[in-house]
Amino acid sequence: MKIDSKVTSRFAHNVITSRAVNRGNVSKEVFFDVELPKTAFITNFSMTIDGVTYPGTIKEKEAAKKQYEKAVSRGQTAGLVRASGRKTEKFTVSVNIKAASKVTFELTYEELLKRQFGKYEMFIKVKPKQLVKDFEIEVDIFEPQGITELEAEGTFITNELQNTIKKTFSGKKGRISFKPSLDQQRTCANCSQSVLDGDFTVRYDVKRTTPDNLQIVNGYFVHFFAPTNLPMLSKNIIFVLDTSGSMSGREIQQTKEALLKILADIKEDDFFNFILFDSEISTWKETLIKATPENLDEARKFVRQISAQGLTNLHGGLMRGIDILNAAHEENLVPKRSASIIIMLTDGQPNVGVSNTHEIEKAVKAAIDGRYTLYNLGFGSGVDYSFLERMALDNKGLARRIYPDSDADLQLQGFYDEVSNPMLTDVELNYPENEISDLTTNSFKHFYDGSEIVVAGRFVDSNQNHLSVDVRGEGANDALSYTTHQDAEQTAQAFQEQQYIFGEYIERLWAYLTIEQLLEKRLTATGEEKEDLTARALALSLMYKFVTPLTSMVVTKPEENGNEEGIADKPTEGAGMFTGPLMASPVYHTYASPPTWYTSVDGDPHFIISVPQKKDAICFNINENPGMILNLINDPVTGITVNGELIGDKRANSDAKIQNSYFGKLGIANKQLDVKLTVTPEVITIQNGEEKTGFTWLDSVTLQQEGLTLIINRKKNLVLSMGSGASFVVVLHQVWKKHPLHQDFLGLYTLKSDKLSEQTHGLLGQFFQPIDFTILEIHPGSDPKKPDATMVVKNNELTVTRGWQKDYRRDPKHGVDIPCWFVHDNGAGLIDGVHTDYVVSSLF
Repeated sequence: MKIDSKVTSRFAHNVITSRAVNRGNVSKEVFFDVELPKTAFITNFSMTIDGVTYPGTIKEKEAAKKQYEKAVSRGQTAGLVRASGRKTEKFTVSVNIKAASKVTFELTYEELLKRQFGKYEMFIKVKPKQLVKDFEIEVDIFEPQGITELEAEGTFITNELQNTIKKTFSGKKGRISFKPSLDQQRTCANCSQSVLDGDFTVRYDVKRTTPDNLQIVNGYFVHFFAPTNLPMLSKNIIFVLDTSGSMSGREIQQTKEALLKILADIKEDDFFNFILFDSEISTWKETLIKATPENLDEARKFVRQISAQGLTNLHGGLMRGIDILNAAHEENLVPKRSASIIIMLTDGQPNVGVSNTHEIEKAVKAAIDGRYTLYNLGFGSGVDYSFLERMALDNKGLARRIYPDSDADLQLQGFYDEVSNPMLTDVELNYPENEISDLTTNSFKHFYDGSEIVVAGRFVDSNQNHLSVDVRGEGANDALSYTTHQDAEQTAQAFQEQQYIFGEYIERLWAYLTIEQLLEKRLTATGEEKEDLTARALALSLMYKFVTPLTSMVVTKPEENGNEEGIADKPTEGAGMFTGPLMASPVYHTYASPPTWYTSVDGDPHFIISVPQKKDAICFNINENPGMILNLINDPVTGITVNGELIGDKRANSDAKIQNSYFGKLGIANKQLDVKLTVTPEVITIQNGEEKTGFTWLDSVTLQQEGLTLIINRKKNLVLSMGSGASFVVVLHQVWKKHPLHQDFLGLYTLKSDKLSEQTHGLLGQFFQPIDFTILEIHPGSDPKKPDATMVVKNNELTVTRGWQKDYRRDPKHGVDIPCWFVHDNGAGLIDGVHTDYVVSSLF
């Protein structure tokens, strides 16, 4: 196995080659299983088996999908790429190799290395899973500015292995090599396990005699801008923090620990404040406060007493933060030359105040009006990450996911460190308009110490060999303004060592950066603008053969019963984040023969919504704590309502934010008939006016009275028909009486919902009218048996997962698996409003 990386002017071209031979006398399955950075684009893959090469072909996602689905129908597919951790995504392919046969896998990917904390970092995941006779990592770096420092480290490097990392650099060239012998790879002298399992990281920086470096090659240019030795700007920073109930426990504790460390790093010239949002909005101070030692001590006391409770008024918290920043600038409380930043942390979705995410985005953008930078940190998997990302990008910031692990406080502090040292605001790099045809982003709200601004472009005249750039920005003491020049001859002299150069590297760097930025802009665009951005990003992805969110690579591999096809997609941050082992993706199921179509809620509680015209179903869960009563059906015309009260396990799980819950009591009423039916796992009570009749589940009953028919099937279910003919089935779930945790609960199935009026609403009732949806971009998800997709429903684009839910109507014990598209986050985007809108105060 060889990992060969060539880095030229920060642009990395990586080739992973793995060769295997089957020395046995029967066929064996060989796996090629590698992890690559999320920031990279795959550009090529091939398998060579006994001299025959099977290349991957990169196609538009829709075309690849059609080819993939054709293969699915033959049962011949495998999903190849999935998100696999914080920094990586995993590429896996396997193939059966005959006895004495050889196979060579080759995967190529490219990425632009970003500068953070004064260094460029290249991350290589090392995990061969077995001893490898010839294992080698080789990294060659060529930087025309000259290399000032170069280091390499591995999380798995023992004292024994330390000497196998060879490092040399001189002038413009640097090299890292790591080639452990078979014995050095062993976990112990006679062990067959490999010690190679972890992260191998290369870091370096370049010489900077001027703030800029411009390179021109074959009609393209790249401009690197990273001034040093500038005084730091003071900053005005507002922390907007989610303190709703879902943040309680470890999350709020880690947030407080991170804030205390951040307070130790805030400089005395900085101004700051804390906004807390749950059901209400509270502030530490009414204005921005200078970071004096006394104020910092007071802030620490405030942070230590922060607690979590209530709902999530995200809109209110952000708007209060923006108002305080606006007031500070209008009243000249803060220095004119300073950087204003909002850092917002949330672990959930808005559910009180303004809860429509598109309305929040519009309001926040209008309020900030380009003056401040908004950074959104999403804690855990319960956030609507695409919403946070759109809102941050709209306001010149970015979104970052905080993983709910033991180091979450370090992740929060690490993000703050990235943005804690602004040197310039309102940076603009201006190029002659009549000379440049395609330019990447060239204006930046802030430049932070230790980072780098990169701009690339294409010349109108591909033979042009010179360029002038006007650079402007606002510093701590005065404005920055100068002009810099470069010609192609200077670049050519710097690049005489041709063995370090791969292809048209500046052109590919320009394409990579352009696609990355078009995809970002596409997130916040709509209508024709979004279509245009998509078309441009797709055309470049296909031209330069990058696997991006708009393209897929189809891989054909030989198997005994004919060729098999797999598909490599680019996972996106919002989907498939938390993962298990990879297997072949399943068939995209629809029903073989349509069942009786109805809506239902059962289990813990999961809702199944039938969509007969699609011969399919949508499902979602509602996560609420025991004791809550939810409105399931409300028809103002027929007077029929159904509410359900949640119960929990016998013992609450103290570690869980939301307890397991099930329906333990149902209230079904018909106002027109003045009838109320109360159902629990013990008794069924009918109240007709003032008259009450009771039954137990041990009874077998058929009861008919005016407008109502009730049938109790002993210990199994009851069937209720009332008024207009609307029919319901309530299923009894009984568990072992001495079970340490679970208790009996109920499920509800609606049979003749068409007998209710068009005005019917409720968590179930709103779906009694036809609902339409479209499924796009099916791709491997976090669970190998459940692919993810984009669902367009009610003008929302949702990330959904293909799965199954149990239907217990006919078989209360075992149930029947119903395939459906699962909508995450309490049905957000599918149900009207948010799930808490359906909480009611009583059963009737």
